[in-house]
Amino acid sequence: MSSATSQSENVAFVQRLTLFSDISLADCSAIISAAREENFPRAQTIFSIGDAVEQVVLLLSGWIKITQPGPKGTEVILRLIGMGEVVGAFGCWSGHEHRSNAQSVRPCAALVWEAATFDKILERFHLFRRNTILALEERLEEMDERFREVSTESVGSRLSSELIRLSKRFGSAVDERREIRLSRQELAQLTGTTLATVSRHLCRWQALGIVSIGREMVQVCDIAALAEVSDAECPPTSKL
Repeated sequence: MSSATSQSENVAFVQRLTLFSDISLADCSAIISAAREENFPRAQTIFSIGDAVEQVVLLLSGWIKITQPGPKGTEVILRLIGMGEVVGAFGCWSGHEHRSNAQSVRPCAALVWEAATFDKILERFHLFRRNTILALEERLEEMDERFREVSTESVGSRLSSELIRLSKRFGSAVDERREIRLSRQELAQLTGTTLATVSRHLCRWQALGIVSIGREMVQVCDIAALAEVSDAECPPTSKL
């Protein structure tokens, strides 16, 4: 495939993304032409805490987890980045350091800009800058919601709510069910609990036919029943 064909396909693809909403074909092409294509295999480190922000990464496929270590060496997943989202220090490009780690959960394809180039793009294309601000607002709203869940809801409610979100954003359709390719440990890191607690809830829900669990995989069999579990367990009980 020629580079011209690849460029055209990338432009057609990103025009469907929220980040490029209302941006003309010509401006979209100009923004994309300043980036390079890059692929990341599963479990590749994209950046680490303390690294200089040298690049801006836009995912075209796959997903990446953003993590921070806890005081005792445990790891917390702050969020998962999916198709059409920018990875990392949103709004802080050149001259800054990363405050988290980023690692691919699944194989990824991405567009990569140099940080200084991306700064200039934001200055030049006002609609693109507006869209990045809107994306940042959505990210903050998601963080607010997850913080509220950790502060006010039981583990069962948090876990069921997270599985519903993940099935909608990242779930792969398998026999009319949504399959989430995450380990139980990663689910624990996402919901602020322990591996044992996640396993206990998943085994109980599997017995009820709500989910099916496997190695580094959870399949949501009945999303309506999972939502009912979330509502039923909403009053806080134990955080562990």
